[in-house]
Amino acid sequence: MKLVDTHCHIDNEKFNEDRIEVIKRIEENLEFAVNIGYDLESSRRTLRLTRVYDCIYGTVGFHPTDISKYTEEAEKELEDMAREEKIVAIGEIGLDYYWMEDPKEKQQEIFRRQLKLAQKLNMPVSIHTRDAMEDTVKILKEFPDIKGVIHCYPGSVETAKELIDRFYLGIGGALTFKNAKKLVNVVKEIPLDRLVLETDCPYMAPEPNRGKRNEPIYVKFVGEKIAEIKGISYEEVAKVTTENAKRLYSIGDR
Repeated sequence: MKLVDTHCHIDNEKFNEDRIEVIKRIEENLEFAVNIGYDLESSRRTLRLTRVYDCIYGTVGFHPTDISKYTEEAEKELEDMAREEKIVAIGEIGLDYYWMEDPKEKQQEIFRRQLKLAQKLNMPVSIHTRDAMEDTVKILKEFPDIKGVIHCYPGSVETAKELIDRFYLGIGGALTFKNAKKLVNVVKEIPLDRLVLETDCPYMAPEPNRGKRNEPIYVKFVGEKIAEIKGISYEEVAKVTTENAKRLYSIGDR
């Protein structure tokens, strides 16, 4: 079975010169890829990609460092886009206390508003959390019917165990880095059926391509590392994580 990249940004300008070739490699090597919106413009670009390419699904939402333009009108447009057939989640949304473009209180307000939108539409969410895990978990507990994925999971094994009844953990290129002991431990301890693969391309390229532009097909290096850590076959990782991705985004049931 082929892998899935559950979180990528192929609308990014770093793909402007060869986007068609990158998408062709997705078509040939992956089951599908999910392009992630992070503001209104990127959500619009994502929607256009889903309309043109069979192998691309998408999400729409405002990243916590891009909420300055979040308005009622923007929320209405997000809702309209989210109702399109190949938009599969609200995201990426969440909290980012590392960059702190907006105060914590504002981030939390917009996070809750987008969770309410996902609730209204009965859609999963793609969660971004950086230096904000405690508040992220606290807010998610206010929405017990919301499911989804914690993108680029940054937390502990203990926190992961709190979340995996409702959320998959997104595992990306950071797993292959030499300083990834905490994430390696998470992958070791958390069942494979709660993990999904991602690249976050063009960022976070895995070894052996660290420092270069990332792209969706590099998700294979993440899959290989998970197989190594868990002592199982690459084929099993591919089978289970692809089934997880389809279940997460209700792809195949649509």
